[in-house]
Amino acid sequence: MAQLTERENFLRLYKGECPEWVPTYSFGKLPGMMPQDLERLASSYVGPGVLNEKRTPTGGFDCWGVEFVATEGTGMASLPKPGQFILDDIRKWRDVIKAPDLSGVDWEAMAKKDLEMADIDQKNTATIFALNIGYFEELMAFMGFTEGLCALSEEPEECKELIMYMADFYVDVAEKCIDYYNVDVLNITDDTATKLSPFISPQTYRDIIKPAHAKQAEVARKRGIPIEMHCCGRCEDLIDDWIDFGVVAWNPAQTTNDLKAIKEKYGNSLAICGGWDFEGKVADPNIGEEEFKQTVRDAIDAYAPGGGYCWCAGALGAIGDPITDKKNKWMAEEVSDYGRSFYSKQKSTII
Repeated sequence: MAQLTERENFLRLYKGECPEWVPTYSFGKLPGMMPQDLERLASSYVGPGVLNEKRTPTGGFDCWGVEFVATEGTGMASLPKPGQFILDDIRKWRDVIKAPDLSGVDWEAMAKKDLEMADIDQKNTATIFALNIGYFEELMAFMGFTEGLCALSEEPEECKELIMYMADFYVDVAEKCIDYYNVDVLNITDDTATKLSPFISPQTYRDIIKPAHAKQAEVARKRGIPIEMHCCGRCEDLIDDWIDFGVVAWNPAQTTNDLKAIKEKYGNSLAICGGWDFEGKVADPNIGEEEFKQTVRDAIDAYAPGGGYCWCAGALGAIGDPITDKKNKWMAEEVSDYGRSFYSKQKSTII
């Protein structure tokens, strides 16, 4: 029997099947990756380049006109430029928020260029189609959290109309180009939660945000493409709603959620991609290699049995920070050494 490719093994998660080894989730080829990680790239993001033409490594502007900033100290993670929000009154969003005119785009040529830039072997690496940072996040980027959260409370209908306006735009873009990418998975992103709880009530999510997520998900559902959700923080209260519109995998599944209970409830129908957070003792710059690697083994032991689990984690720090680089090296080594033999050892133990 031929060995599975990284892509085939990874996609078993999205079919509710147990992989042959613990897959490692990847957002694509990133600086500092070791050669063996590049050879074993299980997944990679790709999306319509036309939406990010004005973005730069240090920030730039999104397609709605929001300026972002990033620094090496934050690992080049970007956020809206402080104090430069473009919408101060949700009731006036129609005067401010304008979908860009994409009538002249050659969608097939754009997709070809995007795939070339992603530089992935689609036979060996799963292609994850990503559109946007999320509707809740876009609203916060337009207004800032103070005004954005107040708007959701005080003017829910205006918020919903703005969000559905954006959803109509993004879905139109997806319909015009998704088939050119040979997509394996549709990603929906929206960080609607803090570390300890959602920013909004589950009912507010259902009334205002969920309809946009569901509309976006329909692009994939009618094509038979599996759907994943990216949502940081403690967001387990929303999982049933995600499943309503077809979500079968969730990253980064952080540990403030009751992941053992979630795995018990949903089994392999919801793949947990994560289960390890860079905080506590693993964030200690003086932690030793063996103690650090044990935390990797502990996470795999907790969530990988029976399948439905994917490694999705990393040490965070400034670009070029030697301690962060060292920890990510340890992590990659242990996920490979322990995770790639995890299921085969389980089988041999049973036999």
